[in-house]
Amino acid sequence: MADPEEEGLKLIQSKPEGVLQSELWKVLGVDSRKCSRIVKKLEECGLIERVEFRKEGIKTYLLKAKRQPVNPCDLLAGEELIPCIGCELECIVEECHPLMDWMYQLAIIEHTE
Repeated sequence: MADPEEEGLKLIQSKPEGVLQSELWKVLGVDSRKCSRIVKKLEECGLIERVEFRKEGIKTYLLKAKRQPVNPCDLLAGEELIPCIGCELECIVEECHPLMDWMYQLAIIEHTE
């Protein structure tokens, strides 16, 4: 079974508009007390923010993921920068030849290390 904190964070990150805490515990399949502990830990780690929210007169919290800095190493394949940075092409990711070539190069480098 997946870690509930990790699962909660992924869910919150997948919803840019945010997730209501009163709905998060139901989706995660945990009780509200356990959900509160999960949310507290994620907030203490600086991964999410909690904003007071009223839904049908009931107080809850809207949970939003905080933006995390990008690891520069994730943008490189060896010494080559990901081709999407500065790219102005309108493309479909799965069909982008420069991106596929970059990913192939990344796989070769990781495989040989």
